[in-house]
Amino acid sequence: MKTKVALKPSFFHSSHQEPVSAAALPASSQFQIRAATAADLTSMAQIIAESFHSQNGLFGWLFPLLRLGIYEDLRHRLASPAPHHVCLVAVDRAADAASNLVGTVELGVRFSDSWIQSGKSFPYLSNLAVHPKYRRQGAASGLLTGCEKVALSWGFQDLYLHVLEDNHHAGLLYSKLGYQVHKVESHLDAFFLRRSRQILLHKHLNLDSAI
Repeated sequence: MKTKVALKPSFFHSSHQEPVSAAALPASSQFQIRAATAADLTSMAQIIAESFHSQNGLFGWLFPLLRLGIYEDLRHRLASPAPHHVCLVAVDRAADAASNLVGTVELGVRFSDSWIQSGKSFPYLSNLAVHPKYRRQGAASGLLTGCEKVALSWGFQDLYLHVLEDNHHAGLLYSKLGYQVHKVESHLDAFFLRRSRQILLHKHLNLDSAI
């Protein structure tokens, strides 16, 4: 499962993140959801690169460079102080400790433009990526639920994210979890280059789910 967005990813070091209580994050028999650390950089970069870039075809040779760029971007951003931003990871409890990270997602607070009320701050979820081996097994749902709980702990009751119109698997997952279409983005490149449109989704969070 993956969510591709146009916005540049931002990941932040846990020492600068808002504290995330382990009790506030979801857990299942297979996956644990927790805040990312510097030790997760390599696995995070690999999973994100695999989710958003092809390793096959004419440009497959670029994949190692793209992965390195993602790694360096993550490493740089992990040291950047920014309140109300967190990167969560999903780990497989049963896997070897050296290779048990299976997914990642970012949650931050942004200020709206034309999406919502101008100047209003809102939590925005992006860069949801899960290792191909673990897709459709609950890791993505766990990461999304983790973001919802963190957003509630920050005092918000609404959460937004983008999904590509042709990403049907992601759309089904978001619909199942209660996300609804807020706006269909219209861009010239989507029309002239026949690219898939971005859909802004919204979910009103239930305070009971914070318990």
